Amino acid sequence: MPSLTLEIPTLAALPTAARQLATALAESGQTIVTFVGEMGAGKTTLIRALCAELGVHDDVSSPTFALVNEYRTGRNEPIYHFDFYRVDSEEEAARLGAAEYFYSGYLCLVEWPSRITGLLPSQRLLVELSVTGPESRQLSITSEQ
Repeated sequence: MPSLTLEIPTLAALPTAARQLATALAESGQTIVTFVGEMGAGKTTLIRALCAELGVHDDVSSPTFALVNEYRTGRNEPIYHFDFYRVDSEEEAARLGAAEYFYSGYLCLVEWPSRITGLLPSQRLLVELSVTGPESRQLSITSEQ
């Protein structure tokens, strides 16, 4: 998959960006999506919009303290949403069973992947979210091998 860059002029444009991300995800065939961006860039907000695009009706929120939240798509398939911000080490994440989720074949949306890089499969999508203004963002989607 070639790299894709999207400009998000306002928060109101997030659903359109999420739709394009869902398309890129389907075309890539990847089940692991890592989200990178500074604190407050909108990673969880983008994940919420992506989940809505995939038919999730659950409340999508950051699993900062729970490590992982599970949602169900419109086809009743699980989506696992991780936030590794508060994880101290890869060993801690491994003890909590993170790798089992990653190799489950189901969609895994991972915030703060740099904290557990060694546990992630080598093939994944990287979504980088950059703040470009008070409400504007730039979204870059790249396939990692």
